[in-house]
Amino acid sequence: MLLSIVVPFYKYKNYLNECLDSLLNSSFHDFETILVLDHNEENIDDLLQTYSSLNIRVIHNEKHGVASSRNAGIKAAKGNYIYFLDSDDYVLKDTLYLLSKCITNQDIVYGQVNNTWNNMANYLEKQAKKLENLDDEEVEMKEMESQQKIQDFISQYNQPESTLLAYYHMFKKKRGSNNITVLSHAYSRTFLLENNIEFNESLTYYSDFPFIIECLSKAKTFNGCLDAIYVKRRHNDPINYPALRQEENEGRFYERMNSYELSYKKTNNEILTEMIDYKIINYYFRHFVKRLRRSEKPEWKNEYFNRFSEVMNLVSDKAISKYSKEKQKMIASLKNKDLNKTLKLVRTFLGKKKLKNMTHNKNTMFKLAYYHVYLKKPILKNVVLFETFNAKNYSDSPKYIYEYLASHYGDQYEFVWALNNGAKPKYGGKVVKRFSFEYAYYLARAQYLVFNVRPPLWYRKREGQTFLETWHGTPLKRLVFDQEEVTAASPKYKQQFYKQRKDWDYLISANDFSTETFARCFMYEGEILDIGYPRNDILYAPNKEELAVEIKKKLNIPLDKKVILYAPTWRDDEYYGKGQYKFELQLDCKMLKEKIGNEYVLLLRTHQYISDRLDTTGLEGFAINVSQYDDISELYLISDICITDYSSVFFDFANLKRPILFYTYDIEKYKNQLRGFYIDMTSEVPGPLLYTNEEVLYAIEHIDEVEQQYSERYQQFYDRFCHLDDGNASKRCVERVFLNKKD
Repeated sequence: MLLSIVVPFYKYKNYLNECLDSLLNSSFHDFETILVLDHNEENIDDLLQTYSSLNIRVIHNEKHGVASSRNAGIKAAKGNYIYFLDSDDYVLKDTLYLLSKCITNQDIVYGQVNNTWNNMANYLEKQAKKLENLDDEEVEMKEMESQQKIQDFISQYNQPESTLLAYYHMFKKKRGSNNITVLSHAYSRTFLLENNIEFNESLTYYSDFPFIIECLSKAKTFNGCLDAIYVKRRHNDPINYPALRQEENEGRFYERMNSYELSYKKTNNEILTEMIDYKIINYYFRHFVKRLRRSEKPEWKNEYFNRFSEVMNLVSDKAISKYSKEKQKMIASLKNKDLNKTLKLVRTFLGKKKLKNMTHNKNTMFKLAYYHVYLKKPILKNVVLFETFNAKNYSDSPKYIYEYLASHYGDQYEFVWALNNGAKPKYGGKVVKRFSFEYAYYLARAQYLVFNVRPPLWYRKREGQTFLETWHGTPLKRLVFDQEEVTAASPKYKQQFYKQRKDWDYLISANDFSTETFARCFMYEGEILDIGYPRNDILYAPNKEELAVEIKKKLNIPLDKKVILYAPTWRDDEYYGKGQYKFELQLDCKMLKEKIGNEYVLLLRTHQYISDRLDTTGLEGFAINVSQYDDISELYLISDICITDYSSVFFDFANLKRPILFYTYDIEKYKNQLRGFYIDMTSEVPGPLLYTNEEVLYAIEHIDEVEQQYSERYQQFYDRFCHLDDGNASKRCVERVFLNKKD
């Protein structure tokens, strides 16, 4: 048997499932799987049954920790080589096969580690998209450049025996990683046993580093296979499912220092010693100095400072000499245990970095004013700051709360709107640009804040401020902590959300379903206002027919034509960057114009997060791009039919009891790979699921039949999700939040 794959397991069965699945689907089969159970509390009998073909050998770690679990795996292994696979990671289909082809009696054969936040399906899709942007020549050029860099690095060393170590070091260095890991490697079992190499069981978090240093120091023969990819999966939910590296523990700092000292003792090789030196120095400048400057915990300036001084004194002068004079002085003051001088140098060092950021990033200036000036000023009583969709428009529930508050109690409050699109609020509310000095001023000082999305990450809730979160829809798609997988542009979404939702004093819910769902998926323990959505008040306005005529005229829509609103949502995995999502229109608008253009006008409305512009060339007189129209609630009023997919718009549109069609051409991917749904779309939504443009056209041409067919389901849907909306949600909100009236 060639490989023994050692998988320590402590907790998180959902990750282990994918880990074992990757082994089951491997194109290489000459291996045994050793599952080391480390006092796990989850029942995994079903998984063992599902993956019985892997012939998993289960052993129990009588001690505790990943180090002792791996040691137990080494002792139990029967294969010629040992491969460590963490239970929350996975290998690709050909990883083990490619690695096996490079094994020809070496001590160590290493592959490559790729980091991801995603499961295998999403990881592979993202990798495929990256390759789509490179042609074969570009790929070849990049590889040649990498090989040349490796050769240049090797040439620095004269000792022939150091060549493979130099190659290994360059392999890590060229990927910008200081995290030397035991993962992705196949270790000769004989080599490990004869040299008595094992993981130090006194280390909980940092046992990898001394182990790999000792292996590299004692190994005589190496080989590498850069195509043998090990996928290190980061945990996007550190609140409920923290990885070992995300766990908070006061002993982590001391253990890190101990691992550095232990690593020095494991080798006298010049290159490996240099690797340890750089790891210590980089930790100092990337992490320690910030904690030393900002932490309020006294141990950072006492015990931790002194302990780090001892470790820094082990670092070679040669390694230190490669850093700038400023950094050399900072290292020297630490080595001398001169706290006052170190703090002075650190302040200057961090101040320069901040100044550099200010010159390169205009956003830094007003943030500095926010933290160092505005937060120190008193709260402005009865000042209200409103914002919707990151200041992109004047709309949604904050708009209707504002208009009710301003029309009934306008003389008692000062109103400020964050708006970047030039909109002018009714009743003359003051407008400030988002991410400006004025915006930072009111964010720090307004007594009330009314937002429909989260505030900036740098916002700090003050005592005396009241934060009203209106949110922006009844959820169909799974949200935050109900999402197993985060495929959006911000992989730290859950961690950020957990911190920010603590600032909310009130959260608005449109129905009982949302109330229950929000409390769970947001892990929200504050007050939920079961009042309906203020943004839906207009749908019950006594003059809504007159309003609809005015809106049609504003958009130059002939009054004798019916209106179809197409409002799709974004796809989490298709983005340019944070908050900027791609969207490719799948609806065949030209066909629709040809078939129903005499009777209908089509309104195209993409989600706020979508940055792509829709091209309506050739659709003049039929399709109108209303993506920049401020208030979608006004568009509901003029629409006879709504076509959507997985957007929450249909929950609101259902208040009008008009036909809704669902163009769900990618439902399987969206449901199973991206988000997942709270309700069964095949049996609960108030309209048909349509998968082709021809089906969409047919449904429009036979809309009366569709209405009749779905009338009973529609009424059930209305009773479940629209029961709180009656046109008075804004009134109820103002009375509770601003007038402090309770039922």
